Amino acid sequence: MNALSKDELKNLIKNQKGFCVSLFMPTHRSGAETQQNQIRLKNLLREAEEKLVAGGMRPQEAKALLEQAQGLSGNIPFWRKQSDGLALFLSPEMFGFYCLPATFEKLVVVSNRFHLKPLLPLLGVEKRFYILALSQNNLRFIEGTAQGAREIDLETIPRNLDEALRYDEPEKQIRFHTGKSGNGKRTTMTSGHGSTRDDAKENIFKYFRLIDKGLRNLLRDERAPLVLAGVDYLFPIYREANTYANLMNEGIPGNPEGMSTEQLHKQALALVTPSFRNTENDALSLYRQSSGTGLTSNDIGEIVPAAYHGRVGMLFFATGYQEWGAIDSEGNIARRGKGEKSSEEDLLDFAAIHTFLNGGTVFPLAQEKIPDNTPLAAVFRY
Repeated sequence: MNALSKDELKNLIKNQKGFCVSLFMPTHRSGAETQQNQIRLKNLLREAEEKLVAGGMRPQEAKALLEQAQGLSGNIPFWRKQSDGLALFLSPEMFGFYCLPATFEKLVVVSNRFHLKPLLPLLGVEKRFYILALSQNNLRFIEGTAQGAREIDLETIPRNLDEALRYDEPEKQIRFHTGKSGNGKRTTMTSGHGSTRDDAKENIFKYFRLIDKGLRNLLRDERAPLVLAGVDYLFPIYREANTYANLMNEGIPGNPEGMSTEQLHKQALALVTPSFRNTENDALSLYRQSSGTGLTSNDIGEIVPAAYHGRVGMLFFATGYQEWGAIDSEGNIARRGKGEKSSEEDLLDFAAIHTFLNGGTVFPLAQEKIPDNTPLAAVFRY
């Protein structure tokens, strides 16, 4: 699968029976280096098997659990559809994988829950954004991160203006194209039987309303910025039709049909990066201002149950860092571990996932950027 939503995360966090295997790895999209993808997966599955056996599973049971994932190794079509990273989840009750625009560090976790923290940069507002490339002939919707981008198939949304107006009478079909006037400025022209500029704008507006309606379902839980790409004439019309709260004021001008996904990603990233930086800096400033009021903490024993019960409004956690322990039914830390065990889970992962699911904002940062230089810090709602 290539889609990752809040609902998918809720499904993954459900209690599973038996061992849960979570696997993350970087992947190459094309070229000779794609052969490394299959080799890397085989090596990580071998590591997963060793951890399952070390946790008490019989070797044959471990092989059976990993069998579906092993089948991906020789699946050539699968490896032709890769993005920047692969996340794979296995338990006796489920098998799922996600090809995502994020460069994951190689990681295998065997526990009593799935390990989900590496997915959070793709779900939070902090380092993820969308691009809506608008043109007469083709509609493209792209998900981007700092590392890369992937195009998302909009199955229920018309892909072009003709498709959107396919039920109109033939004489009312209006076609649009761009050209240059005598003074060299780009203009939008129409052709059709008795069409006017107002007719053209009205039909484009109808088309954009259909796009917005389709995106409303896709982006219903989202807070990530949306960047428009298209000729200047289309921007104000789409803004009038738009209902998504985080549409960026500035867009990418020009006909996107001549731009690759990589080109659009590069330009959009330049637009959203200042916003990401401001959001992060504002959150860190709020933590410092609130210190000493009882509304902040860097105590993992206090933060974990607070996250579980929805008290955490902002959570800062160190990327690439794990701290193991067991958690009781009330979200409290029952015991702290000295290393990864199948009966334990990453306490930072637990806090981050529950903060996100309870509507809080998570900030994956290098440890030196976290307040008080600790692995975990939080701003409480109350």
